[in-house]
Amino acid sequence: MQVSTDAIRVLRERTGAGIMDCKRALETASGDLDKAEAHLREQGIANASKKSDRTAVEGVVDCYIHAGNRIGALVELNCETDFVARTDEFKELGHAIAMQVAAMAPLYVDKDEMPADETRSAEEVCLLQQAFIRDPSRTIGDLVVDMRARVGENVLVRRFSRFGLGE
Repeated sequence: MQVSTDAIRVLRERTGAGIMDCKRALETASGDLDKAEAHLREQGIANASKKSDRTAVEGVVDCYIHAGNRIGALVELNCETDFVARTDEFKELGHAIAMQVAAMAPLYVDKDEMPADETRSAEEVCLLQQAFIRDPSRTIGDLVVDMRARVGENVLVRRFSRFGLGE
């Protein structure tokens, strides 16, 4: 099937995937943008899992201070290169995660850090398992994996801290 350049451009804007990847996905999906996007996400997630053991020491430290200056959060979001760390998309993810930390007060980055005697669920106390406050159908872990797939590097939340007056 012949795919139009406009369809490739739209899919590329939606996913951040390469031109040839978009073209192949559209051909596989018979021109259906939604199916092609799902196909690219599946591919990206598979590729992203291969990158998770690579060293990520660049990145950003972002903060969020809630209105009224009574709650704040700091987040360290890492990637492999400073080129990715300087992109607006990466910085926006760092800020969104800092906002999540301020709002939901997680205790651990991932469920691997939970002690055996923790009685609360991972969705309640682990940042990566929490539903994203702006889109509850996705978790913070999903956002990180999507970023990993888009930029082609290992992306991870290294640590965070939340501050609240009187806490």
